[in-house]
Amino acid sequence: MKNQGPARRRGSWGRRDAFRLAGVGAAAMALAPTLASCSRAGEGASLDDLREQGFVRVGLANEIPFGFVDGGGEPAGQSPAVAKAVFEELGVPEIVATSTSWDGLIPGLQNNQFDILAAGVFITPERCQEVAFSEPTATAPEAFMVEAGNPYDIQHFEDIAANPDIRLAVLNASVEQTYAEYFGVSDDQMELIPDQTTGFELLENGRVDAISMLKVSHEYLLIERGGDFDVTEPFYPVMDGKEEKGWGGLCMRQGDDEMLQEVNRVIAEFTESGRLLELGEEWGFTEDDLPDGTTTAELCEG
Repeated sequence: MKNQGPARRRGSWGRRDAFRLAGVGAAAMALAPTLASCSRAGEGASLDDLREQGFVRVGLANEIPFGFVDGGGEPAGQSPAVAKAVFEELGVPEIVATSTSWDGLIPGLQNNQFDILAAGVFITPERCQEVAFSEPTATAPEAFMVEAGNPYDIQHFEDIAANPDIRLAVLNASVEQTYAEYFGVSDDQMELIPDQTTGFELLENGRVDAISMLKVSHEYLLIERGGDFDVTEPFYPVMDGKEEKGWGGLCMRQGDDEMLQEVNRVIAEFTESGRLLELGEEWGFTEDDLPDGTTTAELCEG
């Protein structure tokens, strides 16, 4: 979706407006070719280029509250809020947002459809081979959204793997898909979805028994849409003896070294000043979700 004007300031709308989104995803894709004309063929924009043109092109995946496009066509959520504030500090006053499927984010960045990704993409060794991540900006534990009362007593991926009758919705190419596969959830049990809303609709219609996503995403969705559903207790999966506490950050193309250095400088200032917490509070993020000193280099090493 295209946004030719400045994104709204923090606080102009929030949780109660999040699902004024009917038809927004389709409109976003319809306008994507127009947005692509903002780019220069064959190369990505440098920080100086962005300052000159006055805006940065941001890729989102419509996952509330991490990053999505609102009913007015403007970027919203924790990650776009951070991106906008960071780039304002760097002399780029506007962000232009496009929504795509989750598995289209990194290819879109690599193909120069976006200058950055502001979608709460978790920093993993595999993804570090494909893109450059900023230092972490937020974390959140995993959880499942299930039918009220949790009839299958789902608390972990292992519970799903142990019962072949359980059907699980996961974002395609997400860390949750990796977790499910690691703990033995079969392909036949998984419904790979392009976005958060699709998973919710599948659960509403009884086509899946659980959705795997971050706890804050489920809670935010229930606040907005309601329904006879529960969110299970949060947890961090343990894989190969190590707790997988995922951290999200902004993504840039590899080789954008000056931009990455400047973005990290501002993120460090925001973390120290409390601005990072302020930017996330509207979207349900707390001090527990802030960076704890874990570095991107450590996360890339695995």
